[in-house]
Amino acid sequence: MTSVHPSADVGSQVQLGEGVEIGPRCEIDGPVTLGDGVRVLGNVYLRGPLTIGANTIIYPFTCIGFPGQDVKFKPGDPTPGVVVGENCTLREHVTIHAATKPERPTTIGNRVFMMVNTHVGHDAVVGNDVIMVNNSCLAGHTVVYDKVTLSGLSAVHQFCRVGRFAFIGGGAVASCDVPPFATLSVRNIIGSINVVGMRRHGFDNAEITAIRRAYRLGFHGKSLARAPLLELLDGMAADSKAVAELAEFVRTAKRPLCRMPRKSVDSEVSMDALTAL
Repeated sequence: MTSVHPSADVGSQVQLGEGVEIGPRCEIDGPVTLGDGVRVLGNVYLRGPLTIGANTIIYPFTCIGFPGQDVKFKPGDPTPGVVVGENCTLREHVTIHAATKPERPTTIGNRVFMMVNTHVGHDAVVGNDVIMVNNSCLAGHTVVYDKVTLSGLSAVHQFCRVGRFAFIGGGAVASCDVPPFATLSVRNIIGSINVVGMRRHGFDNAEITAIRRAYRLGFHGKSLARAPLLELLDGMAADSKAVAELAEFVRTAKRPLCRMPRKSVDSEVSMDALTAL
């Protein structure tokens, strides 16, 4: 049964699915669609165009669909808005800004967990099963692939991509593309491979060994230029789906790639130690 608190302001264009709950002092305006089982707890501000998938829960003082922080975008300019997937958790003070370009809305995937005070900028695309820890921020036009973790106070520069299974450490900043399976320790520096995340999601020792070797040969120190790096990765990709994914990420990169220092945490960890994780 759908429930709307008497103090909530719900516009005439808003469409509510079955079992939607809207708490006190919420303001929902414009072409907004809330899927079945969506819960909007209170003091939430939603602006259309906006679609929110089933069973997503939105905590107080979250704002979704307001104009992006782009000086070129003027009030009243058309926008495709925001799309949020199913089974997401958006904690207090989350902000997600509307797209400024007509090609696609700002997009949040399924099962995304955005913790307190996290921000997704205009025209960004966030994949499935992404975790954004308190005060982490994505600038406009960023692309975050599936199963990425952004630790507290981390930030990603506009137009950058973060590859699948990457882990951005607390306070780290990415102004270059972060390749898949990498752990970013400080600004644009890959400290290690996300072995723990890979193991949790079923990658075997052979795949982990292959991706570590690819990073060691291609990203350490005075790492290879783009063309020889791709040649190296393509040569290894036939025996490893993870390396093939890394190669495709490099191939489609439009920005510089994060790199590893000459000596990194990962280079000093033995496979025996990794097996024990």
